[in-house]
Amino acid sequence: MTVIAVLTNPTSGKGRGGRIGDVVHSRLSDTGYQVRALQGRDGDEALDLARQCVEDQVETLVVIGGDGMVHLAVQALAGSQTRLGLVPAGTGNDVARALGLPRKDAEAATDVIIGGKERAIDLAKAGHKYYVTVLAAGFDAIVNERANEMTWPKGQMRYNLATLAELRTFSPIPYVIEVDGEQQRFEAMMVAVGNSESFGGGMRITEGAVIDDGILDVVAIMPMSKLELIRTFPKLFSGTHVQHPKYRHWAGKVVTVAAPGITAYADGERMSALPLTVEVAPAALRVLVP
Repeated sequence: MTVIAVLTNPTSGKGRGGRIGDVVHSRLSDTGYQVRALQGRDGDEALDLARQCVEDQVETLVVIGGDGMVHLAVQALAGSQTRLGLVPAGTGNDVARALGLPRKDAEAATDVIIGGKERAIDLAKAGHKYYVTVLAAGFDAIVNERANEMTWPKGQMRYNLATLAELRTFSPIPYVIEVDGEQQRFEAMMVAVGNSESFGGGMRITEGAVIDDGILDVVAIMPMSKLELIRTFPKLFSGTHVQHPKYRHWAGKVVTVAAPGITAYADGERMSALPLTVEVAPAALRVLVP
């Protein structure tokens, strides 16, 4: 009987993780897998559990959760032979979006895992941390910082209020970026370094990024008025912001981003203060896909 490990974040998606876990466990068991159920009391313990799976040479680690839970698991799985299976249960689910996984049907997502079709994807590495989707370093990261300091309200409304609060005082940020040795200096509203296309629940900031091409996509949104920024924001969800005259794009394998007073986020998780150097890690993660 094949052992499959299932790591659950019971609090993800307002408690959806726990409910979905029951569905996944029974479906895998019915298919003949021996399920090793894992649940960390906090992020550190969850990471230890994921690392133990790699050490035990478990073939597949299934994550039930959102992008933050995937981000955590990837720190253990990067460069290993243990495959990632994903049943989305978060609010953003941009990793699932990048992999073409069912995002609202836990049974269908579990069937992808049972199907066993494998793909090797790139990761991006910043310092000692890996990420799957997009590193954001600008207005969006400042909003994230403010939202994390707020205790009320919960969910998306907290980010909406944080956005309005920051917009009042925001001014363009002076950046120095280097892409494969070529340096650029400019002011911008934000810079993003994408391994895949979207972050923040479907905002396709690095539109056109391919998750297994060995290349990082770098996007800058140059200075614009606050009104224009509000007008442009919805275009991120369709990817049509690429037609805006303030959009800039570069591509490379090693990217350094520097700016004063900015903390970068990736996969929605706090990374570290800039400057940061990001390198592509080609085919560093084995994943199960439709």
